[in-house]
Amino acid sequence: MDLEEIANILTDQKNDIEKKFKDERIIDRELSNKIIPDLNSNIAKVIIGVRRCGKSILCYSLLKEGNFFYVNFDDERLMGIKAKDLNDFLKAHLYLYNKDFDLALIDEPQKIKGWELFVNRLLRRGKSVFVTGSSSQLLSKELATTLTGRHVDFVLYPFSFKEFLAYKGIKTDKEFIYSTEGKSKILNILKNFLDAGAIPQVYKISNKKEFLRNLYDDILTKDIILRYKIKFPETFKIISNFLMKSYSKYMSYNSVRKSFGIKTIHTAREYAKFLETSFLFIFLKKFSWSMKEMENVPKKVYCIDTGMISSLIQIDMGRIMENLVAIELLRRKSYYAPSLGIYYWKDYQQREVDFVVKDGLNVKELIQVCYDIEDLSTKNRELRALVKAGKELKCKNLKVITWTMKAGRSLGTER
Repeated sequence: MDLEEIANILTDQKNDIEKKFKDERIIDRELSNKIIPDLNSNIAKVIIGVRRCGKSILCYSLLKEGNFFYVNFDDERLMGIKAKDLNDFLKAHLYLYNKDFDLALIDEPQKIKGWELFVNRLLRRGKSVFVTGSSSQLLSKELATTLTGRHVDFVLYPFSFKEFLAYKGIKTDKEFIYSTEGKSKILNILKNFLDAGAIPQVYKISNKKEFLRNLYDDILTKDIILRYKIKFPETFKIISNFLMKSYSKYMSYNSVRKSFGIKTIHTAREYAKFLETSFLFIFLKKFSWSMKEMENVPKKVYCIDTGMISSLIQIDMGRIMENLVAIELLRRKSYYAPSLGIYYWKDYQQREVDFVVKDGLNVKELIQVCYDIEDLSTKNRELRALVKAGKELKCKNLKVITWTMKAGRSLGTER
């Protein structure tokens, strides 16, 4: 590509993202506060997360007041670009603005073999570099060898309910939330949030379900099947669909292997790993003091977005609430308390607690999620399991999250 053609693409890309800031409602993301201290540091800031969760917008909002270079390689016009061509993009920036830059934002560079060497060169020149990507495995693997000790990873999740309320311009003060009117309104908004999901772009289009189905297919095809060269793509998609239907339920690698005719448990484990590193699914381990048991017993499956679930299958309110809580707990761990561990608990009598929150050697909190706890048998089952786990794990901080909000604090807007 010649310099003028590259300059044209860079201009189009910058104009597109600037237009979003002019035409759309952009809110501050919670993750921003964690990134800001490293804003001008001479290390690569790597923002990873599922497709369409707002990585580029987040980075742009932090950099837009500065003198920065921007390129998005998730652009069909840049197919076939090689690492040796990347210096031409710097020349095109100089051609456009007649000055050097201090900051750089590089979107989705994984398709270019050797891209990390380009980032390393920018760092050696004293630049502050931001990189976004939708695969934690590829980015980490490539950066680990080239930028040892010179990069820090941040995981961006789709909207939290708190961010969603801010996006909608809905007040969240306690006086409103705990009023009869406020409670009713918030529950109605939460129900819509569960159904439509937390991908920011979904609220800018009319056909939300079709958009989310296409996004799901893009993640499977572009981020996994093509990227990892999956030999049996149709089988892989069937397995992913099975896991989607199993949200908030248990799965084991061995059951997947048997159910879908996979030759080895290693392949089943690899498939699950690909789905997790693309941020489509999360597999929660059972809490145990034994590492071996944690690895060998079934995992619980959660999808990154409740809207994606509802666009593909009929939802169950209890399970979809549990899925939402799982993502919220993992978001809080990522943004505020990385030392936390999130697990589920189950004993030999099959009593279950949905979430164990562990900090160091101590269990900090036990959480049970139940849509309707007014039924006496349900209430007894859920609370007995919670009390039993509390005694076994020496934890007195027990919580029930329910739709009625009578049995515990709600999934509200507090940290």
